[in-house]
Formats: sequence, structure tokens, C-alpha cells
Amino acid sequence: MLNLLEGIGYTVKEEGFYNVPKKVSHVLSMHRPRFDFGSRQDNSFFDVIFINGCDYSVPHPIRYRVDHQIEELEAAGLTVQKVNAWEMEKDILRHARTFIIFRCPLSDEVESLIRQAKKLNKRVIYDIDDLVIDTAYTDSIPFVNAMTAHDKSCYDDGVRRMGETLKLCDCAITTTEGMAEELKKYVPRVYINRNVASESMIDYSNIAIYRRDVLPSLQSSSVLPEDRVPYKRAVERRDEKQKTQEIRIGYFSGSITHNADFNSVLPALSKVMETHHNVTLMVGGELDVPDDLMPFSERIVTFPFCDWRRLPNYIASCDINIAPLENTLFNRAKSENKWIESSLVKVPTVASNVGAFKKMIQDGVTGFLCDCVEDWCAALNRLILDSDLRKSVGESAYLYCHEHCTTVSAAKAIRDIIVKEQSPNLAMVMPSVNTSGGVLVALRHLCILQDAGVDVLLLNTDDSTKWLEVFGHRIPVLNRVVPSGKLDKCPLSGAIDTAVATLWDTLDFVRRYPRIGKKKYLVQNLETDFYLPGDRLRLQANATYLNNDIDYLTISPWCEEWLQDRFGQDCKSVPNGLDLAAFPHSVRDFSLPKIRILIEGDCGSDYKNVDEAFRVVERLDSERYEIWYMNYTGKKKPWYRIDNFLGRVPHDQISDIYNQCHILLKTSILESFSYPPLEMMATGGFVVAVPNGGNAEFLRDGLNCLLYDRGDIDAAVSCINRIVNDHGLRKTLYDGGLKTAEERDWSKLTDRVVRLYD
Repeated sequence: MLNLLEGIGYTVKEEGFYNVPKKVSHVLSMHRPRFDFGSRQDNSFFDVIFINGCDYSVPHPIRYRVDHQIEELEAAGLTVQKVNAWEMEKDILRHARTFIIFRCPLSDEVESLIRQAKKLNKRVIYDIDDLVIDTAYTDSIPFVNAMTAHDKSCYDDGVRRMGETLKLCDCAITTTEGMAEELKKYVPRVYINRNVASESMIDYSNIAIYRRDVLPSLQSSSVLPEDRVPYKRAVERRDEKQKTQEIRIGYFSGSITHNADFNSVLPALSKVMETHHNVTLMVGGELDVPDDLMPFSERIVTFPFCDWRRLPNYIASCDINIAPLENTLFNRAKSENKWIESSLVKVPTVASNVGAFKKMIQDGVTGFLCDCVEDWCAALNRLILDSDLRKSVGESAYLYCHEHCTTVSAAKAIRDIIVKEQSPNLAMVMPSVNTSGGVLVALRHLCILQDAGVDVLLLNTDDSTKWLEVFGHRIPVLNRVVPSGKLDKCPLSGAIDTAVATLWDTLDFVRRYPRIGKKKYLVQNLETDFYLPGDRLRLQANATYLNNDIDYLTISPWCEEWLQDRFGQDCKSVPNGLDLAAFPHSVRDFSLPKIRILIEGDCGSDYKNVDEAFRVVERLDSERYEIWYMNYTGKKKPWYRIDNFLGRVPHDQISDIYNQCHILLKTSILESFSYPPLEMMATGGFVVAVPNGGNAEFLRDGLNCLLYDRGDIDAAVSCINRIVNDHGLRKTLYDGGLKTAEERDWSKLTDRVVRLYD
């Protein structure tokens, strides 16, 4: 009769003094902070996210190809998370650099994710461990061909859709050489990262070895109370084995698709069991025991598919493990899992000389390889008769697997794959994304870098924006949440190749975040002077220009000069540009009843000197001049004479504002680069300005603008009247302004911007 073993008397509960270190480790791991992708705030950032598309009714593939590879990457210092494809959030692309899709059939959501990822220069890698990517492969499986027509149609549809997902990905990671050869027909690059044992597999296997080899040899008086039940069972098993001289052969199928494989070894098993009456057979998993073995039914024990944590105890109860495989293309792509699982408990394996077994097993040293029935009979007979051979081969396989086939030993290999494949990434660290000239420059740089193949990311301290649509680009935004100096609560954990500070207060994050490669500071102004003497922020801002571990970048000769002269910083620079297409020009009509004067700037910032602009327009005839005021803060002072207060204007509407005005009056005394005059000239308008370091590089008095000295109100009024009354002057300034703007088109600066961040 066939007998059902109830766990062969062993449990997986960790007991006894032997397990104290493991208990401590388990407690620590249970309390280690882990990110639950579905429940924590959505500002996390990882190196890799696995997207699992495999149903949990088939747990083995998920464990080996998702959980184990996550453990490998963590052992290599990368941060990783996983999410099921059917639970995937729409903005998941914000949260990682690389995405590994495991066994996902193509769907609208998956296709959209892959296509959007490529636009963002994210890497999408397909991971697959079986040739379930084309019905040309799966039609060779007897079990599949035995399905009903309806079931096979559904199965085939899933297979085809997995192949479609594979073809959309950048590359693939797989388990064996056989798999790799076939996958190369679908994707340009294929990497092999073999299935390996996890830390927990090693742990449970060592417990099984201990209970089999150590526990029964102890004196009963030395056995701890919690070990008495396992001890009793181990002693009974040892005594029974010594009495019967039993040699147990184990076959652990895993799934019902292995019936044909088991049938290939039947002739050899029948001969061996007929010759050696002390040989028993243990069969585990989804397998129909063939009628050919019914004569030996009293020596056959079976158990159903079990949790992987119990499996080491079953395998450890055997003396020999067998792993037959039919020599088919599908099987040549399969992994060597059965050999690894057996080796971890020091049980020698006899396997078919096929695929991964052929690659990994050293015949006669770490296992035995068989090509025919005679080979199977010879190998089994040798192991049955020679206990020393069983021990030496089991020990050699154990040592080899611990050295080469674990998540720890494989950590560097998969890390190297990820690092090789991933795009360079760059994070721009900003205080906010509120519209301002400096913010727009940083955003333009990000767009140029994205076009150049960089995976760009914007970090700020604001939850209101998750994606920024700007200049025809889509940029992911994450909130670093914590203020500078509080990185212990930062939700980000992924590596950043290059991080760029954009305001003095953002530099602390760049300096302190532990996983940044190159650290840069895009300096667009002397921010020390943003604050009045006596304000401690003035001191803190000034200190940010004196760091030797930062590469300083800037956008104007003026900034370059003071960074060198005052702070001794040699820096790289690139001039600012503008998108001419966004600023269409028009000829202004000065015969209109009213001339519109545009004033721009934050009246709350002293260096913007906005009060002076309104003192100038106080001197202008209100019947002849109309005053428009644009201020992104939305603030104004009660005494200002304003005919049209614009407040915060979206950037894509600013050009329309310029085109409706005749003259821009720009009175700032401190600017790293003054965009409004350049933008006004691009639209064909006229500029009256106070010269400063931020406009000196492109404003030329009398050629493309009129300049006056700060505080000289009379001169400012005269400049405005000259433009209004002198047609010839307007023609000169108009032509000069358009020429200046054309020279500053971003399309002429893209290469220089990319080199700035090298």
C-alpha cells in the first residue's frame, strides 16, 4: 500500500540551544524597517522595484525569481521593493530607477508602464525562468497538450502575452544558458542570474542536518526540554535505519508537469528496487506514481506538495536524491533547483545529463550525471552500496553550493547587471517648483538631460506635485519630506548618481544623503544678499559657497567671478537660454491711446528694487501710460499705481503678457541672470533696465535696450519717453533685441548643458 507521511515526524519550529543565534536573527529581521509599497507614504525611492505577474498559486517561481533576487540585491547594498502587477499604482515610475518585470502577461497597464519608463530613461528588465513565452515551446509539454481545448486556449493566450511583454523590455535576466539562448531571439541583451538558495533555505537546511546528524547522537540527559520531541523522533529514525539497513531514494517533483520526466527513470528504478530489497522510494509533490512501481508499493512513501520550509526535512531523510529530465528544449532551459535543495542537506543527487544539471554538477564529485538507463543503474548502485561515497559527494555538493549558489555569493553578479543596464540618473533638489527664473532654468536643464538619456528626478519639500509637465517633458517629483539635517526619516533610499542643489538651503540634503555619487550646486545668485545684515540665514547662505566636496556650477560670468574671487571656487558654467518658439514676436503699435508699461518682480525682495519702478511710473502721465504688474508671489503694496495686477502667471502664458505690453521696466539690482529682459526682447518688446551682474552679459545700452543708473528716476523717465517718441531708436532696439534672443536659443546650448553635469 502507498503510505502518506505526515511531515515524517519533523516540524520546522526552531528549538534548542543550537537555534539561539537564529532566533535572535529572526527577531531582528522581523523588526527591521521594511517598506510596504501599498501602505506607506508615496515619496519612497528605490534602486529597483520588482513587478510580479505570477499567481501565488504557483509560489516557487515567485520565491526564487523575486524574493531571492531581492535578497541578492539587498546583500549587494541596493534598495529593492516588490509589487504585484494587479496592485500596481499608476505613478509607480516615480519610485525607482530600474523595474524588473517577472512573468507579466501584456496588458494595457503593463504596456503603458514600459513605454512611459522608456520616455523617462528608466530601465525595464524582464525576468523569466521557463520558456512560457511562446506556444512553440509550451506545445512540447505533454501536460499542456492534455488540457481541454478551453483551458489550453486560455493558457496559450497567457503565454503569448508574456512573450509580448518580453519583447517590449530593454533586456532580460534568466536562469540558465538554455533559457538565455532562446530569449536572445526576443530581446537584444540577456543576462544569466542562476537560481540560488536564500538565507532562510540555508537556515532550514542546517536545522534539518542538525536533527538528522547531531541530535540523535546526544545523550538524552543533555537534550534540552524543547528538543525532546525532535530528539525522540530522530533516535527512532536512526535505530530503524540501522535495523533495516534502509537506503531511501527521494524524488521531489514540485509540479504535475514532471510526470514524463519521472517516467524516463522508471526502468532504472525498477531494476534497482528489484535488486536491492532495502531500497525505499520517497515521492513528494504532484506526481502520479506509475503502475510499473506497484510491485514495490510497500517500499514507497508519498507526501503531497508542501511548504518549502518543510522540504529540507523530507530531503534530509533520504540517502539519494534523483532529478531526471527528458532531454527536450524546454527541459534544457530548466534550473538546477533540485540539486541545490538536496546539496544543502548533504544528500547526493543523481541527475540527467541535461541543461543546467550538466553545467553545474561535476560528475562523480558533486553529483552524478546520466545519459541512459545503464548510467542511472550504475550511479544508483554505487551510491546504494557505498556509504562513504554518499557522504563525500553530499559533502562536496554542500560546500560548493554554500560557496557559489546562495543569495550572498550571487549578490555582486546581479548588482553588476543592474548597474550596467541602468541609465545614469540625476536629481535636482529644489525648495519648491513655484515659477521663477531660477526654477525654470533648472527645469530646462532637466529637460535637456532627459533628452540626452538621463533618468531625471526632481526632489522638493512639497506634496502637491507628483509629476511636472514642463516644456513638453514629464518629470517625476518626490517629496524628500524631511528638512535638511533630518535624514533619519527620509523616505528615499535609492542611489543617486548626481544630485544638484539649487538653493543654499537644499545643499545640506545633497551633502548628507548617503547614496549620492557626484554632488553639485547650481549657483544662480549670490544668495547671501537675499537677507539683511543681522539675519542668521545670511550667514548660513554664505557658508554654502565654501565646501570643498561640492562641484560648483553657474549660469553667468558674474556668478563665476564672485565664486572665484570671494570663495576660491573654480566652477563650470553655461549661459542661460530661452525657447524662442515659446516667445513669438510682434511689432508694437505706439499709436495706441495708451502705452503699456510692464513691471515684474517680487516687491518683498529688496534686491528686486520694485519700489523704484513704481516711483518711475508715478512720474508718467496716467492718461498716456497704463501700468501692468506681474509678481509670482501675488503680493503688492498699497501705494503702487497699478492698472492691471497679474499676480502669479503660468509660464506658458507669460509670452502673451509680454506681447500685450510695449516696454518692460526692470529695476533689479541683484540678478544672477535676468530672464524678463531677454524674454521681452524675444517678443519684439522694449526694455528699460538698471544694469546688474545678471543682465550685463547680454544687455547693450542703445543697441538692444536702454539702461539707467539705479536711483536716477529722471533718467528712467527719459528712457521711456525716448522709446515712445523715437521711431528710429525703436527700430535699432527691436532688431538688436531679436538678434540677442536668437543667439540665446536653448537649441544652441544643449551640448553645453549636458557637459555641465558630466
